[in-house]
Amino acid sequence: MAFDFDQWIDRRHSDSLKWHKYGDRDVLPLWVADTDFRSPPCIIEAIKKRTDHGVLGYGATPTGLIDITVSRLAQRYNWHIQPEWIVMLPGVVCGLNLSVRAFTETGQRTVAPTPIYPPFRAASKLADREQVNLPLQLHNDRWVMELKTEAMQGNEKLLMLCNPQNPGGTVYRRDELEAQLAFAQQYDLIVCSDEIHCDLVLSRDAHHIPFAALSEDAAQRSITLISPSKTFNIAGLGASMAIIPNAELRKRFKQVREGIVPGVDILALVAAEAAWRDGDEWLTEQISYLRANRDWLVAQVKALPELRMNAPEATYLGWIDASRLDVASPALYFEKHGLGFSPGRDFGDDHFVRFNFGCTRALLERAVDRLQNAVKARR
Repeated sequence: MAFDFDQWIDRRHSDSLKWHKYGDRDVLPLWVADTDFRSPPCIIEAIKKRTDHGVLGYGATPTGLIDITVSRLAQRYNWHIQPEWIVMLPGVVCGLNLSVRAFTETGQRTVAPTPIYPPFRAASKLADREQVNLPLQLHNDRWVMELKTEAMQGNEKLLMLCNPQNPGGTVYRRDELEAQLAFAQQYDLIVCSDEIHCDLVLSRDAHHIPFAALSEDAAQRSITLISPSKTFNIAGLGASMAIIPNAELRKRFKQVREGIVPGVDILALVAAEAAWRDGDEWLTEQISYLRANRDWLVAQVKALPELRMNAPEATYLGWIDASRLDVASPALYFEKHGLGFSPGRDFGDDHFVRFNFGCTRALLERAVDRLQNAVKARR
């Protein structure tokens, strides 16, 4: 079965957060991490079947979703989990916030790479916790974390990881993950690993390895956050999971969640089960489409001396260094030229912008044309 990722779906006057941001201005929205692709038919059909039932009362997590999650993680990632380790959540971001509040106390610090997906930074700030930021550095065209011990003071409790990395697109190799584990062991850190992009590996020589699958020690100190939302473009439905092997950590996480974080929407549960059970054929074609978009975009950016971009190994997000443009804010500058990027400042480095290439090739070509014109205007 062929799926049409070139199909243009007009989202400009829908409830799309992505397309609503700029209203009727001539700005192409290439910021927040959802794609412009129609979700797989298996998901649409499952939702229709559920709504045709006609009764949409309180729902329980279907055993089918739990079973397919356990099976999928074993088959794709050789990670063997138990059903009772799974805690359902209405989003990965609330999992980040719950982890900070469950596993740190006043006066304790979190540790996270920088640049990093903004909710990592916000979760600590909202809980009034200081955060130690360990810089990402380019090594062999890959963004990897510098585990700098001089930044540690002994009051750190939670290490917040992102694999695949957002915004850099790195898929960490086993030795890199083992170094992160050794760092966590050295400072006795609990590890919260956001692995929401794990199914979106584009590079053929990269393979996702869950942090918790490294060893029993890694499992017992970890909270792993996953979701089909980014992979299958169902972020608006919000079915996510925290996988917590350690019973005591799981108890603390659930206690903080109780009465504050709601259960998962019944249609989100239906969509998640359909995605993971029947969506792999669609996913395979999407990966090919995104890989072609990535390769073309990287080639176009590299042709512009003022910009630098390394090919992300995963995700549909390009991290572009615009420091050579010599403008006060690259994001604002590009916005004036009709490009709505995520500002690097939100991730911890204002010299960059994040480019969402999870769109039709036609839209990507329009965006690159504007990008080229914006750069030429600075010459």
